[in-house]
Amino acid sequence: MTGGVRVDGMDGKNLHLDPGPGALVRSYQFGLNPLKLDAVLVSHCHTDHYNDAEVLIEAMTRGMTRKKGTVMGSQSVINGYQQWGPSISSYHLGKSEVKALLVGEKTKLGNITITGTRTQHGDPMTIGFKLEWDGFTLSYTSDTAYFPELKKEHEGADVLISSVIRPGGEKIRGHMCADEFEKLVEEVSPRLAVMTHLGMKMIMNHPEEEAERITTRTGVKTLAARDGMKLELDNYRAKQHTLDEFR
Repeated sequence: MTGGVRVDGMDGKNLHLDPGPGALVRSYQFGLNPLKLDAVLVSHCHTDHYNDAEVLIEAMTRGMTRKKGTVMGSQSVINGYQQWGPSISSYHLGKSEVKALLVGEKTKLGNITITGTRTQHGDPMTIGFKLEWDGFTLSYTSDTAYFPELKKEHEGADVLISSVIRPGGEKIRGHMCADEFEKLVEEVSPRLAVMTHLGMKMIMNHPEEEAERITTRTGVKTLAARDGMKLELDNYRAKQHTLDEFR
């Protein structure tokens, strides 16, 4: 449904990543209140990732009547770069803290450290987002081709979320196929791997079976995202040591 990914309760904050067409409507459909957003993050200037950013910003700021929240995105999203962007108007940036994030750059959202990760995609300023908080790391590749250095961008991830367009080895420029994602999962070794942004060829080719195959081959639990799927991220945090373990 191209609505992106919502992360709730990280450091007490609610974030919406890459709100494409339908993000506002689907938020309400799946019981998520856009009025309670603290941040909107947009990885690049393609419509299926930024289309509903402005309407979510309006919700976050109560119709642009309050100074509230953070808007974070690539240089192309916020400032424009060559023929890409900007994809959010200066009006909609006027009531929130705004951050244009470069590859490798770190910023803070409360106690969450957010790093812009490297990609290879049509918009050359595309970034992924690595979110680190309280010993937990959620890494989102956004749209990117597989390349050897990609593993370094997402190392240490407890949960790895990636755009995986096609099944098996069916490559498409600027995106990963399932076989390439399998390789990335092996290299990063997260506690949970999630394929999202599935293309029609993937959807029609039993994505759950692709996920099972990757799980079997890598030993990492892998899921194919479904519209409205909810995950309890606390289940994938590092085990907390107890005093009994030291006695």
